[in-house]
Amino acid sequence: MSAVSQVEVHEHSEHAHEEHHELGFIRKYIFSEDHKVIAKQYLISGIVWAVLGALMSLVFRLQLGFPEMDMAWMKPFLGDWISLDDKGLGKLDPNFYLALVTMHGTIMVFFVLTAGLSGTFSNFLIPLQIGARDMASGFMNMLSYWIFFISSVVMFISLFIKTGPAGGSWVIYPPLSALKEANPGSGDGMTLWLVSMALFIVSSLLGGINYVTTVINLRTKGMSMDKLPLTIWAFTFTAVLGILSFPVLLSAALLLIFDRSFGTSFYLSDIYINGQALPNQGGSPILFQHLFWFLGHPEVYIVILPALGLTSEIIATNSRKPIFGYKAMIFSMAGIMFLAFIVWAHHMFVTGMNPFLGSVFMLLTLIIAVPSAVKGFNYITTLWKGNIIFTPAMLFAIGLVSFFISGGLTGIILGNSALDIQLHDTYFVVAHFHLVMGSAAIFGMLAGVYHWFPKMFGRMMNNTMGYIHFWITFIGVYLVFFPMHYIGIAGFPRRYYQWSGFETFNTYMDLNAFITIAAIITVFAQAVFIFNFVYSIFWGKKASQNPWKSNTLEWTTPVNPGHGNWPGEIPTVYRWPYDYSKPGAPDDFIPQNVPYSATPESNLPEENELIAAEKEINSIKYDTSLHD
Repeated sequence: MSAVSQVEVHEHSEHAHEEHHELGFIRKYIFSEDHKVIAKQYLISGIVWAVLGALMSLVFRLQLGFPEMDMAWMKPFLGDWISLDDKGLGKLDPNFYLALVTMHGTIMVFFVLTAGLSGTFSNFLIPLQIGARDMASGFMNMLSYWIFFISSVVMFISLFIKTGPAGGSWVIYPPLSALKEANPGSGDGMTLWLVSMALFIVSSLLGGINYVTTVINLRTKGMSMDKLPLTIWAFTFTAVLGILSFPVLLSAALLLIFDRSFGTSFYLSDIYINGQALPNQGGSPILFQHLFWFLGHPEVYIVILPALGLTSEIIATNSRKPIFGYKAMIFSMAGIMFLAFIVWAHHMFVTGMNPFLGSVFMLLTLIIAVPSAVKGFNYITTLWKGNIIFTPAMLFAIGLVSFFISGGLTGIILGNSALDIQLHDTYFVVAHFHLVMGSAAIFGMLAGVYHWFPKMFGRMMNNTMGYIHFWITFIGVYLVFFPMHYIGIAGFPRRYYQWSGFETFNTYMDLNAFITIAAIITVFAQAVFIFNFVYSIFWGKKASQNPWKSNTLEWTTPVNPGHGNWPGEIPTVYRWPYDYSKPGAPDDFIPQNVPYSATPESNLPEENELIAAEKEINSIKYDTSLHD
């Protein structure tokens, strides 16, 4: 984009902000157009959904770990989904078990790890780190959150209908999801699931378009693309992934609605119910799998890329070192984004696809491990011989790297079609994606909350509680998911209500009970974080302007920035964001808005040559003042 057009966009943004006046409570905190408030709305919504999703996982883990357990004590909470026998002993309804698995996956993947993670930090950090007053469209940003909120309400309502929420796993494969008669979870709960997801996709597209537009058009003076923090690169690639892949899931959902409600046969053919043939002919459930996984695999990176971006910033800041391989990190994310679109059918090796086609997807799947490995190596190299400060955020970032590597290694195993056919739909797969995607992304999100909490709320979180939270959670995650690899190799299938009827699996019941106990401890450890989070918002130690001595622009704003972020002129950017521990510099960090002419003692020869360019950057004129 030309300098002139970028100036015009800035002028338009500035004049729009000049018209701001004091807003009432509803416009300021509820229907807000301030990106920081919207980020907090996403964050709090994500935390609420995470608690609900985690509690669901405990219910079905109790069923799996202790299948003969009396669950009558849960009847006041679950109602008719707990059935009582003649002795008054309670059992979890098998249909509701499947619904719990479905809702847990849906909530964690979409409402927590997509909306909660990307919605929070893309909204919060993009304007602050590129030097913009706000998003390109504040109204579209507000609309994005509230459509997501409506989507959440629809999904929440489905928990209370008589037939229960959707039951068919979060992948909702037809024909189970296409026939209302298939099971209770295929009824109205499935319809509400599809409506909720359609709304969610609209929300995600509005947000993604806004993020990309803001990064391209609203960067401050001097903020060229090669000076962007890796967080912004990650959010931008994530937004592009969502814009290109989410419409495919929307089309899959719409076709499924047609099959369910209007008699079409996109996914149905030769179906019999109680011996009676249905009239549907010509459809294929495999079509749905292609459409779903064309979103489903990019979704893995929509979830993990923002977490990797946050981790890049946190590890560099707390290692007091420049990030190793800045350009390699960008190219690796670009490679991941591209390859993410052409590996989807590795989820479908057991569908009877042509073996040659399977070998193509296997090769591409193994190739995508290369840019992922680049990121892992670069994180380790950044940590190597760094002057590491072990803040809670840093610990969670290192925890992400650990999960990303250990879970990623099992991905190489599953990427091999000959092995995947044996392990498909076993607990080996559950262990793999809960480590590399679920736990790693959650740790990235938690690292981000601990690191940017002072900028969000103007106060500090309690470090001691942060350390307790990290160690219990980190150890607990490995105790939960590492043993699943072994029971997966032994053949334990996913989504089974119980295994006590299989003599072979009874050997592993003690291990399964151990996993359940570890899961209970890990989930309840999150209460430490929630208490710390809520308490610190109101009574935490007041934060300084730049508590982590970081280089990026968000730390140049006031402790509690208002709408518009900077009260006066937006800082001009002269250098990249990772000038840490530079030889000759009086401090171990040099913020991006410090010109090279102010640091002659630490400049490299090529940086001295950039001093002449500072005059050209400063000569760009546009009004950057903010008038309330």
